[in-house]
Amino acid sequence: MTLRPSISTSISRATISLALVLLACMSADAQKLFKLEKDSIPIMRGFQVSFDLFGAGQMMLSDYGQYEAALRLNLHDQWFPIVEVGYGKACHENDVVTGITYKTKAPYFRAGVDFNMLKKKHQANRLFAGFRYAYTSYKVDMWRQDFPDPVWLWPSGFGVRDEQCSQSWLELVAGIDAKVFGPFHLGWSVRYKQRLTHNDGIIGKTWYVPGYGTWDSSTLGGTFNFIIDI
Repeated sequence: MTLRPSISTSISRATISLALVLLACMSADAQKLFKLEKDSIPIMRGFQVSFDLFGAGQMMLSDYGQYEAALRLNLHDQWFPIVEVGYGKACHENDVVTGITYKTKAPYFRAGVDFNMLKKKHQANRLFAGFRYAYTSYKVDMWRQDFPDPVWLWPSGFGVRDEQCSQSWLELVAGIDAKVFGPFHLGWSVRYKQRLTHNDGIIGKTWYVPGYGTWDSSTLGGTFNFIIDI
C-alpha cells in the first residue's frame, strides 16, 4: 500500500518556486499584479465554455483518455477563473511486458485561474499563464492471468477489483486562445504537473490516473480546446 498524505519538503519547495516564477512573469510590476486595469471596459465580460478535443481523440485512438469540458469566467479580459471537469477512462489489456490487464474510469475536476499576459488585453486573441488544483477519486481493476510458476509449477496469477484510489496534483499552465470567427475560438495549452498526494491502495502504482495520465509519462501534458465566448 502506498499512502502519501502530504507532499515532501523538497517537492513543496520546488512547487512553490515554480509558482513564484509564474507569478513574477505575469507582470513587471508586482504591486499592480492583482489590480484590474482602469478603463471604460466593464469588469464582467462574460464567460467561455470549452471542450478538449485532444483528450477525446486520445480516447478513440489509444487505450486511455478523457472527455473534458471547462467553464471560464472573463474578468476585464485580464483574469479568468476556471473550472474544468472531465471523465477519464483506461482499458489496458494484456500488457506486452507484464501481461497485466488494467481498467479504471472516474470523474475528475480542476480549479484555478488564468492571467492574460498580452499588453493589449481587450482583443480577441490571448496569451495566458495560470495554475490548477486537481483531484480525482477512482477505483481500479487489475489482474494477470494464471500461468505456471517456472520452479514450483503452481498458478501465479493475481488480481484486485474495485480497489479505491485517489490523487491530487498541481498544474502550471501556459497557452494561447485564438479567435476563429464570431464567438468561436481555438486554444492550446501546455501543462507541468506535480503530484501533491496519492493513495494507490494495495497496488503500489496505478498505471493510469483519470485526468492526470499514465504514471510514468505525465509530468508534461496539454490540451487542444474548442471554445465558445458567451
